[in-house]
Amino acid sequence: MTQKPEFYMQYALHLAEKAASLGEVPVGAVIVRQSTGEIIGEGYNQREIRKHALSHAELLAIDSACRRSGSWRLLDCAMYVTLEPCIMCAGALLQARVDEVYFGAYDLKNGAVSSLIQAFALPDQYRITAQGGILQEECSRILSEFFRELRIQKAKKAP
Repeated sequence: MTQKPEFYMQYALHLAEKAASLGEVPVGAVIVRQSTGEIIGEGYNQREIRKHALSHAELLAIDSACRRSGSWRLLDCAMYVTLEPCIMCAGALLQARVDEVYFGAYDLKNGAVSSLIQAFALPDQYRITAQGGILQEECSRILSEFFRELRIQKAKKAP
């Protein structure tokens, strides 16, 4: 039996903290096999470390889950991610056939699930159920603190 969404979001937050400790935008994601509750994939942002635009938490979690499951189809799976997926990640989730997406913080600038666009509601697409606002305060706080610290560091370096 699976846990409540908050349980998995806590683990995604742990991954986001790991990303922040490495100087990455703190986003973490896990993929869970719904029938068993087992985490089969995980990822956190690594764009700066890998110097690669595709190293979003969601894409790394999808890659991890596909490798572990031996299939590109992630049926019977849900993703828990600390920030609303962007259009690239929403497209990847559609292609991977993930059933459900739970996210924490809304992304008003880049969110492609409900904020900016609704990628999962496009016609003739695989249907993904999504729910935002899971541990929203905690997910928003880690992002706000990260960017506040970046601004402070930038101001210290300014002439």
